[in-house]
Amino acid sequence: MNMTKDSLMVLSGGMDSVTMLYEYADRIELAVNFCYGSNHNARELECARYHCERLGIELLVIDLSFIGELFHSSLLEGSEAIPVGEYDFDNMKSTVVPFRNGIMLAAAAGLAESHGLKSVFIANHAGDHALYPDCREAFVKAMAGAIAEGTYDHIRLEAPYTLLTKVDIARKGAELGIDYSKTYSCYKGRETQCGRCGTCRERRAALAEAGIEDTTVYFDEDEEGME
Repeated sequence: MNMTKDSLMVLSGGMDSVTMLYEYADRIELAVNFCYGSNHNARELECARYHCERLGIELLVIDLSFIGELFHSSLLEGSEAIPVGEYDFDNMKSTVVPFRNGIMLAAAAGLAESHGLKSVFIANHAGDHALYPDCREAFVKAMAGAIAEGTYDHIRLEAPYTLLTKVDIARKGAELGIDYSKTYSCYKGRETQCGRCGTCRERRAALAEAGIEDTTVYFDEDEEGME
C-alpha cells in the first residue's frame, strides 16, 4: 500500500535511526541530522547522508553547536572522556547530554509544521530507558502532547521503537537488508569504531544475538580488548 510522504525523521546515522529510516521510507519526506558537538557527529552524519542518498530522501543538517559549547557530557569532551566497558548506568551515565532529545524534537516539530508535514519520527528504544531520561516512554508521551498542543496542525510524535530492544531492531534491519557496516555507533568518534566502549559493545552483542554477520571494522578486533 502506498502511503503519503507526510513525515520528518530525526536521523543520527546509527543503527536504530537508519533501521527506522528504511522501515518507514514510504512515509518520510525529510530527514534531519543535528550537529551538536558530540564526538561522533561527523561519522554519524556520513552514514546518514549515505542512506538518505540511497533512498532518495532529502537530508537537512541543523547546527546545534551551542550544546557542545555550553553543556556538560563526556560525549562532548573528546574520545578519551568516553569510558570503556559495558552499556550500563554506572559506566555510561557520563555520556548523558541533558535534554538533548527535547531540544531536537522541539526544532523538528517546528520544521515539520513549516514544511506541511504531519509527523515527526524518533528512534529511541527500550535499551536506552534506564540511562537516558529523554528516551523513556513517559518523556515521549509528554513530548508528544506538547508538540500536538503547540502546533496548529497538531503534529504527531511517532516513536515506534520505544518498547523494542536493540536486538529487535537489528532483526528488523536484517529483514530490510540493511548493511550495518554503513552505520556508526561508537561514542569515541574516531574514524574506526573502537569496539570496546558501551555503545560498541551493545551494537556487537545485538548483531550477534540477531544472527547477523557483523562486517563492521573495529579498532580492536582482539577478544582481549573486549574484556
